[in-house]
Amino acid sequence: MTVLPFDKRDGFIWMNGVMLPWADAKLHVLSHGLHYASSVFEGERAYGGRIFKSREHSERFKNSGRILDFEIPYSVEQLDAIKQQVVDANKFSECYVRPVAWRGSEMMAVSAQNATINVAIATWEWPSMFDMATKMNGIKLDIASYRRPDPQTAPCAAKAAGLYMICTISKHAAERKGYADAMMLDWQGRVAECTGANIFFTQGGKLLTPIADCFLNGITRQTVIELAKRRGIETIERRILPEELTGFDECFICGTGAEVTPVSEIGPYKFTPGAISRTLIEDYTAEVWAKREAA
Repeated sequence: MTVLPFDKRDGFIWMNGVMLPWADAKLHVLSHGLHYASSVFEGERAYGGRIFKSREHSERFKNSGRILDFEIPYSVEQLDAIKQQVVDANKFSECYVRPVAWRGSEMMAVSAQNATINVAIATWEWPSMFDMATKMNGIKLDIASYRRPDPQTAPCAAKAAGLYMICTISKHAAERKGYADAMMLDWQGRVAECTGANIFFTQGGKLLTPIADCFLNGITRQTVIELAKRRGIETIERRILPEELTGFDECFICGTGAEVTPVSEIGPYKFTPGAISRTLIEDYTAEVWAKREAA
């Protein structure tokens, strides 16, 4: 399948206060964010032209910048309004929304306290990846060699570009083996997450998910926990060892891109997508469209 490169697309990207033609949204090759990973971003999704949980994403975006020692120069309310303007300008209904902020080119060294903080917001079409029948077959995951870092060694609470380096390497390795993605362990060898999505398991009618202390407590993850609560499904957040996976019934991942996607296999471990996964897929779909109707 041929994919049109992102720098060759048409439309509009908002950058530093201006709605630009897509091809004009550029940065200098000596930008600090490119060389030293002083960049944060968000992954959001619009349904029916309205962004799901836009405010929560804007709040996390602002907080990610502060964790990386810079202030994004727009309020949460301004960011929410600008994101919607970008969706509207591109006339998209179901789409992905990408705010990104980075230190600019004024200083090129580890220290760049006087560099300008740049902000851009782009969006592109992204319909749901799978229909229900396809989803319920489950995807297959590898087990990554790289591990999520000790939170004392990296800014794990930020959605920071540098933290995704090992995710890209791990996903590439998994895809070369024929897997859809890879499950990552934490620095102590416990189950953490996938390369860009959180992970859940079921056992005895309950949900289990790793404690989010060395990876993001995803907004989709929080939504799934709330949906399970409404259904009376207990969610247990705890340390999970890889060898425990033999005793689990279902598994699914969740995130902005993945939404709720069942898993049939993680390396040697097998799962059967079932009623809880199906229920949460349906409830999540209903939730994102209900929020759109209420907007």
